[in-house]
Amino acid sequence: MQFLVTAYDGENCLEKRLAVRTNHIENILKINGKVLCAGGLLDEEGKMKGSALVMEFASREELDDYLAHEPYITAGVWEKVTVERMNVVIFDNEKVGK
Repeated sequence: MQFLVTAYDGENCLEKRLAVRTNHIENILKINGKVLCAGGLLDEEGKMKGSALVMEFASREELDDYLAHEPYITAGVWEKVTVERMNVVIFDNEKVGK
């Protein structure tokens, strides 16, 4: 199952985000293959305001377990997180879904 995770930073969290970023990236790399793509969300001025991740897990429960230990959540960087099921159709310029 694929999921779109959209996470918005709390106010004035840039310094905290930068302090936790290495742990966040290391955590993603530990779950090899579960993150199809990820990146930062930017405001109109190009400043970081959150993150978006397309992730693949066998179930929502597995995703929720990952999120419970996600450094940006445990450190209080992400204030609002939404999760939606997603059907990835095109991946790396190839049709992979229906």
